[in-house]
Amino acid sequence: MPSEEEGSAERSSTGSGDIIARLRELRAADAPTHGGRVLSYVYDSGRADLDELAAAAACEMQAVNGLDPTTFTSVAVLEREVVGFARDLLGGDDEVVGSVTSGGTESCLLAVKTARDLWRAAGGVGTPRLVAPITVHAAFRKAAKLFDVEFDAVPVSPFTGTLEASAVVERLGADVALVVVSAPSYPFAALDPIVEVAAACRVAGISCHVDACIGGWILPFWADDDGAPLPPWNLSVPGVTSLSADLHKYGYAPKGVSVLLHRGRDRHRAQYFATTQWPGYPVVNPTLLGSKSAGALAAAWAIIQALGADGFAGLADQCIHATRMLRKEIDRIEGLRVVGRPVGPLLAVAVDESLPPERRVDPHHWADAVRASGWVLQQQPGLLQPDGVRLPHTTHMTVTPVTDSRLGELHSALTAAADAVRGIPAVSPEQVLAALPEGSLPSGAALLESETAAALLSGLGLLGRENGALPDSMAPFLALIEALPHELTERLLTELLARVVEPR
Repeated sequence: MPSEEEGSAERSSTGSGDIIARLRELRAADAPTHGGRVLSYVYDSGRADLDELAAAAACEMQAVNGLDPTTFTSVAVLEREVVGFARDLLGGDDEVVGSVTSGGTESCLLAVKTARDLWRAAGGVGTPRLVAPITVHAAFRKAAKLFDVEFDAVPVSPFTGTLEASAVVERLGADVALVVVSAPSYPFAALDPIVEVAAACRVAGISCHVDACIGGWILPFWADDDGAPLPPWNLSVPGVTSLSADLHKYGYAPKGVSVLLHRGRDRHRAQYFATTQWPGYPVVNPTLLGSKSAGALAAAWAIIQALGADGFAGLADQCIHATRMLRKEIDRIEGLRVVGRPVGPLLAVAVDESLPPERRVDPHHWADAVRASGWVLQQQPGLLQPDGVRLPHTTHMTVTPVTDSRLGELHSALTAAADAVRGIPAVSPEQVLAALPEGSLPSGAALLESETAAALLSGLGLLGRENGALPDSMAPFLALIEALPHELTERLLTELLARVVEPR
């Protein structure tokens, strides 16, 4: 007979049907991952067969530990074939090798770690610099912090979202371990001047990484508005020493899987960690993770097998059409403008300041109004750059193949939302700060304790909502981010995310 403790555990267990029902109930409160209503975070191919194939492939590898491809040899085969396909797609030759990682952030971290270690091996002393446009993905700031590298941000144009190559080249020096350029940048979809920057890095003997995490699996099939091919941007460019591209974006694989490619085996090997200096098994890790799931790798591999280059090209055509139609629609909406000349299936939308105030549309009010009709756009705060030039606050849109089938509904929602908020001024930082109780803001972030931070978040209406949901109107919160010192907003956001997942 079972003991009293065993009987208690048995009685408290939950049936599988109830467990899945509970999970579905929780998922019902999420933003939808299919159907094109969320224009950020998710990459919907619009093909249920690919989703089913990815799930089946991941399930086959559920018990496999990707730590050791000599024990689980299937992992070696899948990774080899994924890296080989990526190399061919992204302009690599036989000299290019690489690894599959757990996502874009890990790829970016490893690119920085590799460049730092090679810089040190070549005689670099002290703290090296990482030079990049200020629009480069935040993962590179994380990498700089983790690996003791100074992040040197180069300002960009508020009109185009990119910069002249000379602005990067003039910062090169013996203490630079790595230069990063984007293909394209996430905030503004700007294709940085990769050919010119890479050429200068090659002459100076400096590593040059192309962050193609969002563009790598779709830019090979992209053309500009006139049908002309894009300027060279990948591993075919002399001087580009590494490149990252995420399969869980326009490779349509589940989170999280990415590739990091290096020019040369010795560079790739610098990415690895290996030790035999403990009494356990020899540890050799190509990535930051040790034990890891092989599910996302298998899913990505399966999708590559199913689509091939022609299949990816077909999905890219849907993105191209949808992106062009969206740009035309936004161009017709009085009071808004698309920032620069976006490359790839991304758009950043700002207020058209050439118009009088009563005809302008604030992009954050616009996004809030669009959200009320069931579509989710991503609001981006403005930023004061080190040179004193402010980048505009914008609303970001990520276009996927399924967007092409929803254009009519989306156009109607975008137009109606703009009409509803036209002429309403943007929320000013001064307005937000004046609404806070006197003395509620701390003088600094370093000594801000969790309870104080939580009280401030509650006062702002950001904490205590069901399941961590955000307010319906986010424009005031975005204005607050612009108004407060970065260190303070970062501390508050840390508290917000930490509180959301704390046990209750």
